[in-house]
Amino acid sequence: MIADDITEQLAAALDRDDAIALLRAAIGRESITGNEANFVSLLHAEMQSRGIENVRVAEFLPGRPNVWGERKGAGGGKRLQFIGHTDTVHVDGWREHWAGTERENPFGAHVIDGQIWGRGSGDLKAGICTSLAALSLLDKAGIRLKGDLGFAYVGDEESGQPGTGISAGVKDYVARIEAGEVARPDFVVYTEPTRLAVYPAQIGFFIADITITGKSAYFGVPELGKDALKASHAVMSALWKHSDEIAARAEHPLIGRGFLLITGLTGGGFIAVPEECTLSLIRKLLPGESLGDAAQEVEAVIRGAIGAPDIKVAISYPAGRDHEVGGSAAEIDPDLPAVSMLCASVAKAMAGRGELKGAPFWSETPFFVNRLNIPAVYCAPGDIRNCHTFEEHVEIDEYLAGIVAFASFMARYCGVAE
Repeated sequence: MIADDITEQLAAALDRDDAIALLRAAIGRESITGNEANFVSLLHAEMQSRGIENVRVAEFLPGRPNVWGERKGAGGGKRLQFIGHTDTVHVDGWREHWAGTERENPFGAHVIDGQIWGRGSGDLKAGICTSLAALSLLDKAGIRLKGDLGFAYVGDEESGQPGTGISAGVKDYVARIEAGEVARPDFVVYTEPTRLAVYPAQIGFFIADITITGKSAYFGVPELGKDALKASHAVMSALWKHSDEIAARAEHPLIGRGFLLITGLTGGGFIAVPEECTLSLIRKLLPGESLGDAAQEVEAVIRGAIGAPDIKVAISYPAGRDHEVGGSAAEIDPDLPAVSMLCASVAKAMAGRGELKGAPFWSETPFFVNRLNIPAVYCAPGDIRNCHTFEEHVEIDEYLAGIVAFASFMARYCGVAE
């Protein structure tokens, strides 16, 4: 039986200094995609020191490890999984942007005006540290769970570095669940930053790179060439019309409407008919939309807009995740008891938080929701709007409230042993 005042009990027991030191140490370990091992070594030590059992480190690619472990309960409760990615995006330009200020070191984890600054603070080391500190908080408060807790921290989620960002870390981890090597959870919290909202739904996406090739010719005799830039204009007009048609089809209550966005155009030559142009686009999908069907639709629109047989088109999909062309959308029933319980735990820990919202980003819950049929949500401190920018930081009060909320949810979902 969970006491009504468990939130107050946990808040009173919270070790603020330990929690803040943990997050600052995490930010201090540079782990730009490909260098996850630098952070994993800290997590391995912290997990062991905080009483997590069966801690394992294993490479998903050479030199790039995941780390995971568990805390076994007394028995008779459900198994709850916390997971987050260990890699961050690059810091190109950060030092120059903040030169001469206390924010200059992107891994300095400076405390400024009630905030902790640095690359990875929000995306998503605050979430990882919240889950670990929540376990320590339960121990300090003398609360033992009936159910089990799983903790897994995986690499290769970010996509900013060449040859990376295909979710290789989580693919390795879920394969271990499928093989029975890791216990199957009943519910998953992925610690992407949500400002402590709870996201039971997320968008899907694919990126398409389109190369349109014609034939160059001297500007004085354009009839001898095939204008790739003119063909690209026709393609873009057709794609924008297609985006409007997509948006008109349906609206999801949490993540809005689907669309596509043309994100880049390059091409042209010097005083000549442009021979080659390249376009890039990103397509937002709603839950229930097929990635394969959506990609085929886009290809038909592109090819239909050109018409001329001597204009060639090549289309590639550089961002395959849980699908060869991209990442699937995912959603679970927002009225599931576990979702309501998490929302209530957060709301009790911090006024105005714990709302149900949809994820305007893609991350890795589809590996659990769609592949393993395990319900999963996003929830953690941090604001996605400042992640991947020179402004990345986390509010300390929000982070500490998240620790209390996660500890409360652990107790409520897994049950408390007598």
